Amino acid sequence: MNNPAEAAQTPPGSPPERKHDTLGTDRPAGDAPDTAAFGSLEQRDILTVLGGISVGLFLAAIDQTIVAAALPTSGHELADFEHLSWVITAYLLTSTAVAPLYGKLADIYGRRGTMLVGLGGFLAGSAVCALAPNMLTLVLGRGLQGLGGGGLLPLSQIILADIVPPRERGRYQAYLAVIWTAAGVAGPVIGGAIAEHLHWSVIFWINLPLGLVGMVLCWTTLKRLPHYDQRHALDALGAGLMVAAAVSLFLALTWGGVRYPWLSLPIAALVALSGILWAAFGLRLATAREPFLPLSILADPVVRMGCIACAAAVGTTLGLTMTIPLYYEMVHGLSAAQSGLALIPLVVMTPPGSIISSRGMMHLAHYKRVPIAFMTVSLICALWLAFAPDMPLGWVVTLLAVIALGLGTVFPVATVAVQNAVPLNQVGTATGVINFSRALASALIVAVMSAIVLAGFGVTPGGDQDAGDLIRAASAAGQDQAHVFGFVFLAAAVFLAVTIVALLAMEERPLRGSRPNVDPKNSK
Repeated sequence: MNNPAEAAQTPPGSPPERKHDTLGTDRPAGDAPDTAAFGSLEQRDILTVLGGISVGLFLAAIDQTIVAAALPTSGHELADFEHLSWVITAYLLTSTAVAPLYGKLADIYGRRGTMLVGLGGFLAGSAVCALAPNMLTLVLGRGLQGLGGGGLLPLSQIILADIVPPRERGRYQAYLAVIWTAAGVAGPVIGGAIAEHLHWSVIFWINLPLGLVGMVLCWTTLKRLPHYDQRHALDALGAGLMVAAAVSLFLALTWGGVRYPWLSLPIAALVALSGILWAAFGLRLATAREPFLPLSILADPVVRMGCIACAAAVGTTLGLTMTIPLYYEMVHGLSAAQSGLALIPLVVMTPPGSIISSRGMMHLAHYKRVPIAFMTVSLICALWLAFAPDMPLGWVVTLLAVIALGLGTVFPVATVAVQNAVPLNQVGTATGVINFSRALASALIVAVMSAIVLAGFGVTPGGDQDAGDLIRAASAAGQDQAHVFGFVFLAAAVFLAVTIVALLAMEERPLRGSRPNVDPKNSK
């Protein structure tokens, strides 16, 4: 709000005081920049900024898959297999919890500094992991990695939102999706080669030179990002409550049905603790002078529906990625290496979907029609797999590729719609909410699909059965293995339906951009 004393000193009819942001756009003081700010960077400058953030994005993506290949060797050398799963869980816990925090910090302190902090935390955690003399140190290092890496994806999306208007943004988000997918595919290959021919710690050492290059690029290329000259306060209590609630819920979803039965006391206690903390967080949002997540963002129906659509789509993708390799091994008799190869179409077909959807956003007033149409086809494919899970392998791979193509169309539309629905000076916070909901939904959907598989084959929580044990036990009992995975595909179909319903419910607001906008309500 403007100072009344200053307003009184302004002569009547005088133009409002102007401020000059780092994009070179003059605007009224105290106002968020309008879409004119987006046009201040040329195509070459935009690509330069994208190059600056691409290294950090690549590191965050590859770290999710490259570490898995080194788990057996690191567990053997550190003589601790019992806590090996915490190498993955620690990173997921911390990276999930801090995603919305980075969005808020980016709105308060700026994008470049926050990105450098994220990269610095990731590199510090990598160094701790590489030097770890025991499993506890390795797990703590992974937690530190997550504290830094959890901000790299949302910050990349926030920076892109700063320099490209919503109508044009989907095209560049598709570029980021390609980087993310390429890193995810390369991770297991690189990690396996390092684990086989080098020391497992090399997986963490290689992050250091890449990360330093990323920090230099961010320092030099992000200087011209806009800042909005609006002061924010960090609600530390609200942030702490949200992180604690998220960690409790994530642990319940991760351990439930695997380490402990779903109805056991530890899981019930975690769920109850999470519920209490979420209630306290909600009370804090309603009473704080400047809450950690502004109520105006949470109350916006576009934000709610966009987050649900994106979260369900991402969660379904990850859930299928985690369960399909076991399906290939048990139903189609593939080896682990062959299962990995057969999984590639599911991974690589999401970027083409994002590109198709992004092009639609640039030219169509009804930009939701593309993902809704593709997701409807994906839903039909998932139902087909659910009722015929023993179909030939070629058909399975083809249908999963079609499902992935449809899922890819959701990400740019949902993300851009949410960013377009909030003021520009709250884009960071809104983007953090998107990524936070995606992470929690992914944990939930993976837990549901894993529970279906474990229950279908009679695996008790806390057991030490691997895929080979499952195959031998199912074969000895003459069990219909395909039938079990039919329920996995049915669960995927349910989550795909949730995505479609959320897209249908999401209002199609005109996108800010350099092209003339047509209001979908008035267009034919």
